[in-house]
Amino acid sequence: MTHLQQNNFSVGSDNGLDTAAVKQRWGIPASMQGCHTGVWRNQYVFEGHVPARLIRKFLANPPKDSIGLSVPGMPKGSPGMYRGGEFEPYVVYQIQRDGEYRFYEKVTAPEAS
Repeated sequence: MTHLQQNNFSVGSDNGLDTAAVKQRWGIPASMQGCHTGVWRNQYVFEGHVPARLIRKFLANPPKDSIGLSVPGMPKGSPGMYRGGEFEPYVVYQIQRDGEYRFYEKVTAPEAS
């Protein structure tokens, strides 16, 4: 959330939600799940540590039949997980309406705050 706030996103948090139910409602495949789920205007979902710049890119031109983006797991180089030092590149996936997913972009350098 800090990364998003630092990148001029207005965010809220509801720690009382059943996140498993939210992930199921949005059809996020088990292999694409992360530790956080964000929903934008009840239209798109952003799962895990997705960089703010890629959320903006996606929202500017949402791919056909896509419901959002995902960074599964907790990659060391992703926003909120990078503490300086060694960086490990990671992949951001596009989640499709039919439950499939595909490559969206590989992040090869730490994201600025």
